[in-house]
Amino acid sequence: MNLSDKIKNTVRNVPDFPKLGINFKDISPIVENPTLSKEIVKDMAKQLVGKNIDAIVGVESRGFIYGMPLALELNVPFVLVRKVGKLPFTTIQYSYDLEYGSATVEMHVDSIKNDWNVFIHDDLLATGGTAIAAAELVQQQGGKVAGFGFIIELAFLEGAKRLEKYSKNIINLATY
Repeated sequence: MNLSDKIKNTVRNVPDFPKLGINFKDISPIVENPTLSKEIVKDMAKQLVGKNIDAIVGVESRGFIYGMPLALELNVPFVLVRKVGKLPFTTIQYSYDLEYGSATVEMHVDSIKNDWNVFIHDDLLATGGTAIAAAELVQQQGGKVAGFGFIIELAFLEGAKRLEKYSKNIINLATY
């Protein structure tokens, strides 16, 4: 069985969460499976070989789960993008719309060095708003978006199209 099928067979579908009409893709069963989790990190790292990645940005909170192990696998820094008010040092912020609301995220002002190639990771790509916010923060600090990585993509929402303005290197391990 390929990795995409393993992910799809493991993910839990939760209907009407967080609101009526949303079919939430819960990655908790994936996180609880160490063998599958290792395979996810190894596969994503393999796809980044030769891309000269200087840092991995993980988006709160589920982007931290595989973002940090990916950074360790690549031996590069891991940078946090968090909701407003969670980071203790001076930050930059970006506000955006979600598929069911709006949000603001932030990053420490000294996290990305000028001209770094930065790979942005989150668990799921829906409309792309959160990934775009992370990309904007990277660019505000002089970094270059080297790509995006997701465990799951909801292709019918066309978020990948919105991300292509930042990078065409978009890794999705399982697509719905």
